[in-house]
Amino acid sequence: MNLKLIVLYIVLIAFLGLTGYSLAVTEQGFFEWAKSLMMVPATAQVVVDLYIACGLILAWMFYDSRSRGKPLAYWLAFAVFTVFAASIGPLLNLILREHQLHGIKATGNAEQSNN
Repeated sequence: MNLKLIVLYIVLIAFLGLTGYSLAVTEQGFFEWAKSLMMVPATAQVVVDLYIACGLILAWMFYDSRSRGKPLAYWLAFAVFTVFAASIGPLLNLILREHQLHGIKATGNAEQSNN
Protein backbone atom coordinates (compact mmCIF):
# COMPACT_ATOMS: atom_id res chain seq x y z
CA MET A 1 0.00 0.00 0.00
CA ASN A 2 1.46 3.35 -1.00
CA LEU A 3 1.59 6.55 1.05
CA LYS A 4 -1.27 8.15 -0.91
CA LEU A 5 -3.62 5.28 -0.02
CA ILE A 6 -2.55 5.34 3.63
CA VAL A 7 -3.29 9.08 3.87
CA LEU A 8 -6.64 8.68 2.08
CA TYR A 9 -7.67 5.87 4.45
CA ILE A 10 -6.62 7.87 7.53
CA VAL A 11 -8.59 10.93 6.38
CA LEU A 12 -11.64 8.80 5.50
CA ILE A 13 -11.64 6.95 8.82
CA ALA A 14 -11.11 10.16 10.83
CA PHE A 15 -13.87 11.96 8.92
CA LEU A 16 -16.26 9.01 9.28
CA GLY A 17 -15.57 9.06 13.02
CA LEU A 18 -16.24 12.80 13.26
CA THR A 19 -19.39 12.46 11.16
CA GLY A 20 -20.67 9.55 13.24
CA TYR A 21 -19.97 11.44 16.46
CA SER A 22 -21.65 14.61 15.18
CA LEU A 23 -24.77 12.75 14.13
CA ALA A 24 -24.86 10.77 17.39
CA VAL A 25 -24.74 13.81 19.67
CA THR A 26 -27.11 16.05 17.74
CA GLU A 27 -30.69 16.09 18.93
CA GLN A 28 -32.00 16.78 15.43
CA GLY A 29 -32.53 14.56 12.43
CA PHE A 30 -30.21 14.95 9.46
CA PHE A 31 -32.51 17.24 7.44
CA GLU A 32 -33.42 19.40 10.45
CA TRP A 33 -29.72 19.74 11.24
CA ALA A 34 -28.94 20.73 7.63
CA LYS A 35 -31.82 23.23 7.63
CA SER A 36 -30.55 24.83 10.85
CA LEU A 37 -27.17 25.41 9.20
CA MET A 38 -28.86 27.52 6.53
CA MET A 39 -30.56 29.76 9.12
CA VAL A 40 -27.34 31.58 10.11
CA PRO A 41 -25.63 33.55 7.31
CA ALA A 42 -22.10 32.57 8.38
CA THR A 43 -22.80 28.83 8.38
CA ALA A 44 -24.96 29.13 5.27
CA GLN A 45 -21.97 30.65 3.45
CA VAL A 46 -19.79 27.69 4.47
CA VAL A 47 -22.45 25.20 3.37
CA VAL A 48 -22.91 26.91 0.00
CA ASP A 49 -19.13 27.03 -0.47
CA LEU A 50 -18.90 23.31 0.38
CA TYR A 51 -21.58 22.41 -2.17
CA ILE A 52 -19.96 24.52 -4.88
CA ALA A 53 -16.70 22.64 -4.23
CA CYS A 54 -18.56 19.32 -4.21
CA GLY A 55 -20.21 20.23 -7.52
CA LEU A 56 -16.79 20.86 -9.07
CA ILE A 57 -15.52 17.56 -7.65
CA LEU A 58 -18.59 15.75 -9.01
CA ALA A 59 -17.85 17.15 -12.46
CA TRP A 60 -14.24 15.96 -12.22
CA MET A 61 -15.33 12.51 -11.02
CA PHE A 62 -17.83 12.28 -13.89
CA TYR A 63 -15.28 13.09 -16.60
CA ASP A 64 -12.62 10.97 -14.91
CA SER A 65 -14.91 7.93 -14.72
CA ARG A 66 -15.93 8.40 -18.37
CA SER A 67 -12.30 8.68 -19.48
CA ARG A 68 -11.57 5.39 -17.70
CA GLY A 69 -14.54 3.67 -19.40
CA LYS A 70 -16.68 3.30 -16.28
CA PRO A 71 -20.48 3.07 -16.59
CA LEU A 72 -22.74 5.90 -15.41
CA ALA A 73 -23.83 3.81 -12.39
CA TYR A 74 -20.21 3.85 -11.16
CA TRP A 75 -20.25 7.66 -11.01
CA LEU A 76 -23.80 7.79 -9.61
CA ALA A 77 -22.80 5.75 -6.57
CA PHE A 78 -20.13 8.30 -5.65
CA ALA A 79 -22.46 11.19 -6.54
CA VAL A 80 -25.05 10.00 -3.99
CA PHE A 81 -22.39 9.78 -1.27
CA THR A 82 -21.14 13.25 -2.23
CA VAL A 83 -24.59 14.87 -2.19
CA PHE A 84 -25.51 13.44 1.22
CA ALA A 85 -22.11 13.12 2.90
CA ALA A 86 -19.89 15.65 1.04
CA SER A 87 -16.24 14.54 1.33
CA ILE A 88 -16.99 10.86 1.87
CA GLY A 89 -17.93 10.35 -1.81
CA PRO A 90 -14.74 11.84 -3.27
CA LEU A 91 -12.58 10.08 -0.66
CA LEU A 92 -14.12 6.70 -1.53
CA ASN A 93 -13.70 7.50 -5.23
CA LEU A 94 -10.01 8.37 -4.81
CA ILE A 95 -9.36 5.24 -2.73
CA LEU A 96 -11.02 2.94 -5.26
CA ARG A 97 -9.34 4.76 -8.16
CA GLU A 98 -5.93 4.36 -6.51
CA HIS A 99 -6.52 0.63 -5.95
CA GLN A 100 -7.57 0.23 -9.60
CA LEU A 101 -4.55 2.14 -10.87
CA HIS A 102 -2.16 0.03 -8.80
CA GLY A 103 -3.93 -3.17 -9.85
CA ILE A 104 -3.40 -2.24 -13.51
CA LYS A 105 0.23 -1.27 -12.87
CA ALA A 106 0.89 -4.53 -11.02
CA THR A 107 -0.71 -6.55 -13.81
CA GLY A 108 1.19 -4.59 -16.44
CA ASN A 109 4.48 -5.12 -14.63
CA ALA A 110 3.82 -8.85 -14.28
CA GLU A 111 2.99 -9.19 -17.97
CA GLN A 112 6.08 -7.22 -18.98
CA SER A 113 8.35 -9.41 -16.86
CA ASN A 114 6.90 -12.56 -18.47
CA ASN A 115 7.63 -11.31 -22.02
